[in-house]
Amino acid sequence: MVEDHAKLAERIAQGMRQAGIAVDTVYDGAAALKVCSYTEYDVIVLDRDLPIVHGDRVCHELAGSGPRILMLTAAGDVEDRIDGLELGADDYLPKPFEFAELIARLRALSRRAPSSPPILCRGDLTVDRARHRARRGDDQLPLTRKEFGVLEMLLAADGALVSAEELIDHVWDSHLDPSSNIVSVTMTRLRRKLGDPPLIETVIGKGFRM
Repeated sequence: MVEDHAKLAERIAQGMRQAGIAVDTVYDGAAALKVCSYTEYDVIVLDRDLPIVHGDRVCHELAGSGPRILMLTAAGDVEDRIDGLELGADDYLPKPFEFAELIARLRALSRRAPSSPPILCRGDLTVDRARHRARRGDDQLPLTRKEFGVLEMLLAADGALVSAEELIDHVWDSHLDPSSNIVSVTMTRLRRKLGDPPLIETVIGKGFRM
């Protein structure tokens, strides 16, 4: 979330977290470019009129590099929307906006990544990302948002190792204390709900994989 009005940014970020979306906040264009240089985000929510580096330049530099870009700005005329989309933004939502629409657009953008199919399967386990549902065999799994996020990320990795740090970055956010044991606690609950035979392997000191 890139928004120079700090209180507004934190209110929006709080609402995203309540909707199960991990979010980091920065307050100027330079900070946005810096954090995106070392963190892989799914979607960037970008204001246009930013200090230090203008939002248009941020959009131009980041467009096509991986994350989807949603411009969220008070400049809502048709010409402004066309300009934003021509800069490389994937979507454009003018302020004021309905929060439910913002969440719906964020989820739609995150599903549009070519490497992210809407339904993930492994053996008798199926995860429907769009509907936030998971099944094993005939049983629907009663997962919390964080448990679902961990399972989704492990499945999307397709057998590759996923470190605890990567899970924290994508399922939680930068507000989480890196010394927290929340990943291991969530993993224990998730394994219990998935049942037998076990699906998640722990590689000591390196991470987890399906």
